[in-house]
Amino acid sequence: MENLDELTQQVLELPLEKRSKLAEKLLESLDELAPEELEQVWAAEAERRYQAFEDGRVDAVDGTAVHSEIVADLK
Repeated sequence: MENLDELTQQVLELPLEKRSKLAEKLLESLDELAPEELEQVWAAEAERRYQAFEDGRVDAVDGTAVHSEIVADLK
């Protein structure tokens, strides 16, 4: 199998409709996971996000501020 980064780049170059269908299929495949597998997937995602924060690739945002923005947008 190809390198994940290469595969990701190829997928991102697909037209929007094809990317959307692929995303839907990928999300559906997660519904088929056993609870233990799903926990592993989410733990890996949490670690990936934490590492991105630690590396300075993303900033932390105050939860209260985000909530206020969402409420304001819904009005």
